[in-house]
Amino acid sequence: MNVLLVEDDENLGRIVSRDLAGRGHVATVATTGAGALEMARAAHFDAAILDWELPDQDGVSVLRTWREGGNALPVVMLTGRSELDDKVAGLRAGADDYLVKPFAFEELLARLEAVVRRGGRDGPIEVGHAVVDPHRRTVTVGESSLKLTDREAELLLELLRHASEPLSRSHLIEAVWRGDPVNPNVVDVYVGYLRAKLGILPDTGLVISSVRKVGFMLEVAA
Repeated sequence: MNVLLVEDDENLGRIVSRDLAGRGHVATVATTGAGALEMARAAHFDAAILDWELPDQDGVSVLRTWREGGNALPVVMLTGRSELDDKVAGLRAGADDYLVKPFAFEELLARLEAVVRRGGRDGPIEVGHAVVDPHRRTVTVGESSLKLTDREAELLLELLRHASEPLSRSHLIEAVWRGDPVNPNVVDVYVGYLRAKLGILPDTGLVISSVRKVGFMLEVAA
């Protein structure tokens, strides 16, 4: 991976860069928000590690600038903030994942690999009779469109990645809730939300089926 590491702590930046290099990856370090924005314009990166606290602006502002400009770079937020409200703010600003300091390098690497594997915020996907836009969090059929919440969109995307494959609740919690300690019933609740929203549109060709003793499966009409 070619990684943009946005971190003003020189020691931490050096350690993470060294460890990434030890796994065959390349890290380019920016120590300011302005530097990160310039580097992202000038070069292609597979993913970014973005610190929340920067000397000139916070990482969330950098992230919002990227997303509002259509930059789909997969981003793992790296921060000392552990409060739920801060985590939600980072994810709503467009982060693909969130890691609290101090952290183990192996976990950081696993999260980076996961967001790259998911492709970050891909372009529109034509599936069934609908167009799913991961970046805008919308589903469109013809002239009709609806907006999904971040969680609903992540759930739909994970089901799409495994269309016609039954997915367990534990799999969906790991992929969509990033392993957060939530009751498995929350998956059923969000599947219900998603079904209700998809039902508002004309025929999407997307059907979320319940699979007994397993979980859920997305079926796509031809």
